[in-house]
Amino acid sequence: MLIPHDTRIALDTVVDLVNTAPEDELPRDEPSDGPLGGSEDGLADVAALYAFAERHLISGVGALGEKDLTAVRDVRARFAEVFAAPDPRAAADLVNRLVAAAGTTPQLTDHDGYDWHVHYFAPDASIADHLAADCGMALAFIIVAGEQERLRRCEAPDCGHAFVDLSRNRSRRYCSSRTCGNRLHVAAYRARRKEAAG
Repeated sequence: MLIPHDTRIALDTVVDLVNTAPEDELPRDEPSDGPLGGSEDGLADVAALYAFAERHLISGVGALGEKDLTAVRDVRARFAEVFAAPDPRAAADLVNRLVAAAGTTPQLTDHDGYDWHVHYFAPDASIADHLAADCGMALAFIIVAGEQERLRRCEAPDCGHAFVDLSRNRSRRYCSSRTCGNRLHVAAYRARRKEAAG
């Protein structure tokens, strides 16, 4: 699947945003004791929101306050619903509402050393509208391509983080093969060895 550079960046941003949610907002049956599950909100305060914006090079971020933090948390919750959508029609409905509420206004831009790309948010948009528009359109790209099943949650029982499966055959099961995938494979190996020895 060929994904434009700016769409890929927006997909990485939406995944990171969804994964800032505290553990009790993740869709799973049991609480986590594992290394990836955290009970703290990754957007606990305005300073964390500034750090998120800086980490993802979100352009045009001015002064942020509690109102912005609340709005971004709301957008985060709605993006989490997209990852949990049962089918493309439900995902499309959620994305349509997100980008419409953000006042999407596509425009070509070439700022900060980046080649021409599309911004979907208005020049004076809040950070929440910026995220809703750009990340929403990136998710729309996935849905339009008929690839909604690539929007997944980690299958590790103590994780549940969101990720976009960009593997060629849509076979990725874990948010990280180095952590969740490896940990589960090691546990399965040890269980087999214990069973064989016992």
